[in-house]
Amino acid sequence: MKIYTKTGDAGETGLWGGQRVSKDALRVHAYGTADECNAAIGVARASGLDAGLAATLGHVQAQLFVVGADLATPSNGGPNIPRVGAEEIAFLETQIDTLEAELEPLHQFILPGGTAAAAHLHLARTICRRAERWAVSLAREEDLGIDVLMYLNRLSDFLFVAARIANARAATLDVPWVNPRQG
Repeated sequence: MKIYTKTGDAGETGLWGGQRVSKDALRVHAYGTADECNAAIGVARASGLDAGLAATLGHVQAQLFVVGADLATPSNGGPNIPRVGAEEIAFLETQIDTLEAELEPLHQFILPGGTAAAAHLHLARTICRRAERWAVSLAREEDLGIDVLMYLNRLSDFLFVAARIANARAATLDVPWVNPRQG
């Protein structure tokens, strides 16, 4: 099978189910940005995380393929299309709660940074937030379902906590934000 099909040369792409849309359609922005988030998580995993956090992030990457399929498929796409649901959301919530139990509570804002892995996870978090914004825009235009929006919201929270854990487990402090107006 060839990697290039030439079917997108005129600026269109196919959705799951065969419908053709412009490559700048809201749906394509949403699933494309979820894919960017997945790639950023892959970079973080390659940046020296402990085995447990790396494995959890690998599971999240697999879930993001389901998110991508969900976002790439109109609601009438058929019964065999993978969709994000309560199980995936509960997984993230459990991970957040477990990881937060290891951390000192935050008393101020922090800057993205610390270890390279933590910085990459912060970048993945911001990409996730962009995917969420695209999904919200898409949901205004088409039936999307609440679960994918909830998942993306939880995922950005998870990635924030994962970045803090990456720093903590590497014995690196989070980078505090200092308000320049308060000296």
